[in-house]
Amino acid sequence: MSTPGKICSIEQLGIESARLKALGKRVVLCHGTFDLMHTGHIRHLQRARQEGDVLFVSLTADKYVNKGPGRPVFSEDLRAETLAALACVDYVAVNADYTALTPIEHVRPHIYAKGSDYQSVSDDVTGNILREINATQSHGGRIFYTDEITFSSSSLLNEHFGVFPPETKQYLERFAESTSDKSIFAQLDSLRKLRVLVVGDAIVDQYHYVSPLGQTGKGNILAVRYDSEEQFAGGSLAVANHLASFADSVTLMTGLGKLETHEEFIRSKLKPNVTPRFFYIDNAPTVVKRRFVDSDLAKFFEVYFYRDATQDSPHDETVAKVLRDELANYDVVIVPDFGNGFIAPAMVKALCEHAPFLAVNTQVNSGNRGFHVINRYNRANFVSLNEPELRLAAHNRHDPVEAVAEQVADRVGADYLAVTRGSKGVMIWDRPNKVVHNIPALSTKVVDRIGAGDAFLSLAGLCLGGKLSSQVAAFVGSAAAAIDVQIVCNREPVEQPMLYKYVTTLLK
Repeated sequence: MSTPGKICSIEQLGIESARLKALGKRVVLCHGTFDLMHTGHIRHLQRARQEGDVLFVSLTADKYVNKGPGRPVFSEDLRAETLAALACVDYVAVNADYTALTPIEHVRPHIYAKGSDYQSVSDDVTGNILREINATQSHGGRIFYTDEITFSSSSLLNEHFGVFPPETKQYLERFAESTSDKSIFAQLDSLRKLRVLVVGDAIVDQYHYVSPLGQTGKGNILAVRYDSEEQFAGGSLAVANHLASFADSVTLMTGLGKLETHEEFIRSKLKPNVTPRFFYIDNAPTVVKRRFVDSDLAKFFEVYFYRDATQDSPHDETVAKVLRDELANYDVVIVPDFGNGFIAPAMVKALCEHAPFLAVNTQVNSGNRGFHVINRYNRANFVSLNEPELRLAAHNRHDPVEAVAEQVADRVGADYLAVTRGSKGVMIWDRPNKVVHNIPALSTKVVDRIGAGDAFLSLAGLCLGGKLSSQVAAFVGSAAAAIDVQIVCNREPVEQPMLYKYVTTLLK
């Protein structure tokens, strides 16, 4: 069989497996990323092949590789070509999923082969190996662990391929000396029983994908061709979904406009363990932010659908009373305050006076620039701002960011204040321990920055609310943000398996 003929679809793998099994052949399946092919991979595949007559290999598609920054290094086509070049491999297919469940379902192998480093199922932070074993056994197959020399592709890439600049690599090496990935997982697992409340604006983010046509024949405006559209659950909805993978129960208090609620869509996007408490705002739509973007997600134009906030919002006292009555029932309160009208003065007062642990971000955006700053809160335990938001609150353009952070933290009585700085990473000011931590950016690939600050607020706020150290909180929040910038808008939340896998890769 010629090498190009080895590469086929998952469906074709299933057809070929059925044909070969009908001929009495014993089928073996291997699955992995196979990003940096090394001796360990080759020996694993050769040994797996010895357990049967034919070896099928499925590899994770580029979109579903969540092994860390800059991964995969090699595209799915190149990885498939490399595998197909091996004599021990009979068929190769690219799998559009995070797990091997689909290939197992199609191939129904006699043997599903994994490396010896997967033998301890309890060490698999994703839980996928156990699901794959169960799927294999349900079709009469069995798991087989090869016992060959092993290497970590992630470790080799981190060590030799310069994924990160030197300062980031040095930071990760120092951090790994004091904290292991398993220690971080244990700390995060300890947060699961925290009672979490999210209060903030519901936002429906819409992306209208367009292709530029050029300048119009009459005038100076740009014409574009409409291609498709997609909408996402953003704002406080996204924050609640991020938290839902790390806390068993999350309550969301948010406002929907009576004129156009988008309630059915919003409910469909919330995670099952998020309990929504909707308050309906008269004479207003639910906030929609419609962005026109090209295929590279470069943004041409943005349209807001919302009613500008007023100080006498009729819902304010109603929600404030609920907060006063119920805040004592929660351990951590996360407030993504987007300044779009839901969070009004009486609510702010209730949050400041009654929240047991209060984590706040006041976002500056096109609808509130210059009028919406953290100073509206006179108390918060943790504040997360980007650098422009911080400097606007202090009216201080030039002083060092550490000094401005301390000034703003003093003003709101915050124990912790984080400043997210894009490609410069994150700085967190820790008042109780009188220390500043600087965490470099933990991603080398940026697909879309929308929502990254929300991911940081969610995870860092949960960690600090659960009394984890500011250093761990900043690292976990930064890792969550690094994952989020690789996701289009709020298409999916940062979930526990992907975060744990990313952390493991960073600390190898």
